[in-house]
Amino acid sequence: MKRIIYCLAVLGITLVGCNPMEDIYDGLDSSAEPIVGSDTYTLVSDDYDELELSYGSFSSIEDAKTMLPGFLADKYPFWGEGSSVVVGYELYIGNAEGVSDFTYSDIYEFTNSDYATAGSDAFGFYPDVDATDAIPAILDAQVADPTEGQMILAKYDQYTEDPVVGLANLVSYNFAGSMEGFTVGEEFGDDEVWTSQTGYVQGNSYFGGQVANTEWLVSPSIDLSAESDLKFQITHELDYAGDASLLKIMVSTDYTGDVLTTTWDEIILANPATGDMASSEDYDFSAYDGETINVAFKYESTDSDAGRWRIESMAIKTLGATGDTNSKGEYFMYTGGSWEAVDGVYYLSSKDFDSMGEGYNQPGQYDNFGSSVPPDNYLPTFLSLNFPYAQEDEELFVIYDYYSSSSGAQIRGNLYTVTDGEFVGHESTISTTLQFGYEDGVWVPDNTIRYTLTADDYALIATELADTYPNATASMSNYGNMDRRAGNAAEWTNPMVLEAVAIVLDEVDPSAAEEQKYIVTIEIYNGSNTTEDFAVIKMDGAWVYQD
Repeated sequence: MKRIIYCLAVLGITLVGCNPMEDIYDGLDSSAEPIVGSDTYTLVSDDYDELELSYGSFSSIEDAKTMLPGFLADKYPFWGEGSSVVVGYELYIGNAEGVSDFTYSDIYEFTNSDYATAGSDAFGFYPDVDATDAIPAILDAQVADPTEGQMILAKYDQYTEDPVVGLANLVSYNFAGSMEGFTVGEEFGDDEVWTSQTGYVQGNSYFGGQVANTEWLVSPSIDLSAESDLKFQITHELDYAGDASLLKIMVSTDYTGDVLTTTWDEIILANPATGDMASSEDYDFSAYDGETINVAFKYESTDSDAGRWRIESMAIKTLGATGDTNSKGEYFMYTGGSWEAVDGVYYLSSKDFDSMGEGYNQPGQYDNFGSSVPPDNYLPTFLSLNFPYAQEDEELFVIYDYYSSSSGAQIRGNLYTVTDGEFVGHESTISTTLQFGYEDGVWVPDNTIRYTLTADDYALIATELADTYPNATASMSNYGNMDRRAGNAAEWTNPMVLEAVAIVLDEVDPSAAEEQKYIVTIEIYNGSNTTEDFAVIKMDGAWVYQD
């Protein structure tokens, strides 16, 4: 019967739109008059990144109330007193029970020697090896002192066809969305030169202009003690560099954490980096056979020369087997003294991601999901295609790799249930709104509700107050407004209006919380027909005028 509209009472100019900035800011210059605006805005993925909310939601309403005022101050810098914004956002209410057991489990990544124990003398299980059967024995050998109920995600590669003997990666680093354990060593300058990007790690010292810096990116220790006939290869790109020799690939056998006290050898490639992402030759790395080493990328710039160095991957190779592989994962639990495969959970493989598209902004581009590649856009269809015989109400935990620009690589997942023949994911967030008002120079959470009296409301007031204010209620019933002319026999004074408003609000919103605010718009006559707003708040169970 009633219509309630959430907003804040505003005076002056009222602006409504999804993006008021484009319409009003161009002509502002140094105007002394603040803008009084009203808007409804829903946060997008970039906003959550700006707020450093890697999961794309707020953990609580209090967090939203704390973090959004600063966001609104940046978004509406010229809005002033009396402005109002209703912000739509995602509120986290919790994952499905059991998901965290998988997303926070221990991880064991298989090594070449692990594959060898299963008869796969290569860098992955051969196609005919049943990995699920082979993994428990490997975990028995590699996991010291397992505990009852311990969960492990066993991550491994499996060849999709018989491999070919030749050069194969012994150690490889793929820098798509990850530093891969490399650490930054500062030598000169205060700027953050090395950063992790979606498809590579990047060294760049252009910060609105070229800036002098020297910063190292150093690998974890690489144990080559049992290896020989080694080769080195890097896939990288170099742009905007005047002197390419400022950017160096370095190797050390005595690194202990300080780049300046370490002995470094420089690698000079026959095929140096160019303006296109490309792989170098297989550089002879045999000088480091049997050594434990660290590889470093040394970035140096000047105030007139600051190149952009992008590194997609790095590998140290030796003779071995090569072939197309699928990067997979399976969950095992230690129970009753042995490792048992866990039923009802599925970890997405690299081939699974590829099947959902390998183009730009598709899951297979980097074999993960992310804020711009949300899992729910793909997984229902993927699951329907790969589990076509799933029965109604059947459940499956789906776990996957996820990349967030603010938090890096993660493992996430969800519980999917077959509902009406389709896989439906558990909703861990709800869409909700918060209203904010601009008061005393800051944005504050505001619960004001705007309400306009209806014909039914005027009738209710007349019924309830006819005996108390016969002239005023009779005039209101006759003309459909309240007479606000001072001294008139039918005058509605401020206390009388408050009584009338309280009657209506107790009918419209009988369970209104303490300190709930309303702006009530009433038709009045003060010599001409117009409207008037009355601001009230519920205090100690009664409606009173706001100060």
